[in-house]
Amino acid sequence: MRKVLVINAGSSSIKFAVFLGADQVISGIAAEIGGASSLKVAGHRQPMDLPDHQAAIAACLAALEQAGHGPAGLTAAAHRVVHGGAEFAAPCRIDATVLAGIEACVPLAPLHNPGNLAAIRALAVLAPDLPQFASFDTSFHVGQPEVATRYAVPGHVEALGIRRYGFHGISYASLVQAMAARGPLPRRLLALHLGNGASLCAILDGRSVATTMGYSPLEGLTMGTRSGGIDGNAVLRLAELHGVDGAGRILNHESGLLGLGGASDMQALGQAGTAQAAFARTHFTYWAVRHAGSMIAAMGGIDALVFTAGIGENDAGIRLEIMAGLAFTGLVMDAAANAAGREKLHDPKSLVAAWVVPAAEEAWIAAEALAVMDKGI
Repeated sequence: MRKVLVINAGSSSIKFAVFLGADQVISGIAAEIGGASSLKVAGHRQPMDLPDHQAAIAACLAALEQAGHGPAGLTAAAHRVVHGGAEFAAPCRIDATVLAGIEACVPLAPLHNPGNLAAIRALAVLAPDLPQFASFDTSFHVGQPEVATRYAVPGHVEALGIRRYGFHGISYASLVQAMAARGPLPRRLLALHLGNGASLCAILDGRSVATTMGYSPLEGLTMGTRSGGIDGNAVLRLAELHGVDGAGRILNHESGLLGLGGASDMQALGQAGTAQAAFARTHFTYWAVRHAGSMIAAMGGIDALVFTAGIGENDAGIRLEIMAGLAFTGLVMDAAANAAGREKLHDPKSLVAAWVVPAAEEAWIAAEALAVMDKGI
């Protein structure tokens, strides 16, 4: 059976996992690259000197070799690439042209794509015979109608690439497959990817027609450290006071649940017992319900909703508040099933189905790489 190494590289960390078919056999993370680095594999962490992504990839490969999953036994490496722009609508094998395309998207995702590129290039040096593939977080949304993706700005602004792209597409694509495996795919499906980064997606007949994230992952819902939706003039005011970099830091790293409640972790907020923490949780659910109304309108109604990712899968209180807020759709929740964390959350008399589907992004990336390999493209 074929083994695939899945890599999710950020600016200062590299998460990795090896899949044998659909089964994950080992995983780890190289953290704090360029700082107080460490390598954690199969639950064991050790400090290491990892000055850059090439050193980090080398350490990951060495650890995998020691565990019996070295490059010689791998079929392929598959990368999560955050931004593929409007060009990459499907997973692909990485070659010089694809690398150039990912590089061209760096201005659209300056916090993400450089790390993706660094890992791809490092692996090409360290394991040159290993085929590499890319799956894009934006690709699931590429087919959205222009009216959903175009900001109301002049053409010369749009020509800069300033438009809505949407993210979490790998999560949504795998979720659609998981729902289809349960039976007929609901025609109008509201997907809620609720984690430290959070978004909603309106999925009509299996295709994305609207989503809450836009030009960047900042837009939309209240998130762990991101503000979510905020008026453009407010952003300009922050830039006047703190500079562009300072404004970016505030909106991306100091806002959201952290800015409102003092912690970016939803579980910690639930245990804090403070008014600020309670308000942060309320803010999260209020805006999730409010944006859900927009997504439902984009589909012309709703047949089912699905929760996924860390908060969506594990926080029964957040799910309860969101489902209560969507009762107007005809959704009747099974409160006991929700409290118990079951997969099926709706009452038999509900007009709208509600489910929990565990996120399976890494497994999906591995499967996409093998599918592209099998097609020879």
